[in-house]
Amino acid sequence: MKIPQMVVTEFRRLTRSPMAILALLALGIVPLLYGGLYLWANQNPYGKLNEIPVALVVEDTGAEGPSGFTNYGEQIADELVKDGTFAWHEVSAAEAQAGVDDSSFDFSVTIPADFSEQLVSSSGSEPQQATVILTTNDANGYLASTIGETAIKEIQRQIVATVNEQAATQFLGALATIRSNLVTAVDGAGKLVAGAAEAQAGATALASGTEQLATGSAALRDGLGTLAGGAAALPDAASRLATGAGQVAAGNAEIARIGDEIGAVTQGVVNDLPAVRADIAARLSAAGLSEAEVAAALAALDQIGARIGDGNARVQDAVGKLDLLASGSAELAVGTGELAEQAPALAQGAQEAANGSAALADGAGQAASGSAALSAGLDTLHGGLESLAGGLSGGVEQIPESTEQSRQNQAQTIANPVAIDTSQVAAAGTYGAGLAPFFIALAAWIGIYALFLIVKPVSNRAITALHSPMKITVAGWLTPALIGTLQMAGLFFVVAVALGFNFSNPLASYGIMALSSMVFTAIILALNVWLGSVGQFIGLVMMVLQLVSAGGTFPWQTLPGPLAGLHHVLPMSFTVDAIRQLMYGGDVSRAWADLGVLATWGAIAFVLAALGVARMTHFRTLRDLEPSLIG
Repeated sequence: MKIPQMVVTEFRRLTRSPMAILALLALGIVPLLYGGLYLWANQNPYGKLNEIPVALVVEDTGAEGPSGFTNYGEQIADELVKDGTFAWHEVSAAEAQAGVDDSSFDFSVTIPADFSEQLVSSSGSEPQQATVILTTNDANGYLASTIGETAIKEIQRQIVATVNEQAATQFLGALATIRSNLVTAVDGAGKLVAGAAEAQAGATALASGTEQLATGSAALRDGLGTLAGGAAALPDAASRLATGAGQVAAGNAEIARIGDEIGAVTQGVVNDLPAVRADIAARLSAAGLSEAEVAAALAALDQIGARIGDGNARVQDAVGKLDLLASGSAELAVGTGELAEQAPALAQGAQEAANGSAALADGAGQAASGSAALSAGLDTLHGGLESLAGGLSGGVEQIPESTEQSRQNQAQTIANPVAIDTSQVAAAGTYGAGLAPFFIALAAWIGIYALFLIVKPVSNRAITALHSPMKITVAGWLTPALIGTLQMAGLFFVVAVALGFNFSNPLASYGIMALSSMVFTAIILALNVWLGSVGQFIGLVMMVLQLVSAGGTFPWQTLPGPLAGLHHVLPMSFTVDAIRQLMYGGDVSRAWADLGVLATWGAIAFVLAALGVARMTHFRTLRDLEPSLIG
């Protein structure tokens, strides 16, 4: 009997009655039902989140902030409803609680009454963290709670972005005001520097002048000290002078009196001289002298009279001078008396002037010292003001000039500084497409496993008639393998056409699916040949182990150690990886490596199956004679 004949005989056995055909069809479509229905149900669940009912409770009463009254709760609620990620229902707190309890809502989000107040507090002295309340109920579905936790994080991100943008806008506005004030301060500092330079020059001149003042006031102090020393003896001297002047005035007055008497006598003589001349002339004439003799006598007399006149003139002049002398000495006596009277006050004033000049000298010295310190201080002030002006100018340069639009753009960037630009080496597209490789591989195993419920691993008739283990093994493997490739063709049609999942390499993807089905056939065949129904049970155990270790849902790195080790050994892991690479457009070389591992598994399983068949052709065991407890 040849291999095709054995395959045809097996197919005839499987289709010998309507019930047999129905059983074959039922088991044959198991992969389509399992893989197709599951992937259909999970084709794109994230695209229908807007059908998930969620309660939204807004109790926020608003708050007065730096920019006026704001109700952040209402703003966020409006954004959530407008975004439409979920089927939001704005209800009361009691309705939300009842809805989460009775599954009317999958979860609820509550914005409390003090939400805005807590957000606004960040600009005050007692900042508080705002709270948004998420209420979940795992009895409504654990994934619903997980989605709720993810949603609340997105809400938190939106809130932070909104608040950060407003805070950044206020900060940048204040910074622009600071920059404007700094510009004004720079101008003022420049004027201060100029004024300080002038003040420094004036202080230098003041220091020089006060130094000269100190020198002059010291000299004045010394001179007035000498004057005060001399003025101290002035009252006694003035008193003595006044006494002497009074005596001189009295003597001069007596002399003037005598002179006046002499002047009166001489003036009387001069006045009496014409009468005396006339009398002498008369007497001489009476005496009988001739006119010539009388004239001669009178001529001599006239000479004497002339001298008397000259003497009288000199006497009168002297009398006048004596009178002036007496008058001046009297005035001198009066003046020296007044001087004597004023001399004590003059001496006291000189002493006071000396004392004042001493104080002036001390003050001038202090002024000189202070003006020198002022000059030095103004020099330091000028340097400090130059540093201040430079610092203010540098501060202005550090704060960029901005406009209202640029500040708004900056605030938006600060609020959301990082944009995620996703670069995908290979993309699944949807959640269902992401799960497809895993469920295709699992469906391939389940399909072959189910077939061996009705397909005989090997033909006892062929074992009895033939002694060619290889032919018997090929025939036993080929029948379920052919059905398995048909199963994969139907599943590929469902996934690629009916569900519309994209395959970057469709032919290669189907090739891996068909090869995996053939490999799984060889593995389950070997288990059945060696262990019978126990081997079939072990095939079920292997399916469970591969279900959890293939890394079809979560990354295999999250598995416990033993299961992570199985991930690198069991064949379904390599089927999943190969389909991912070919379906998503990933690394084809990895798919070739996975194909090599699968081929190795298939070859080893086929050899083991052939060895089992060879044993059966030469030996009979108790299992061959007695029915299996499991089968």
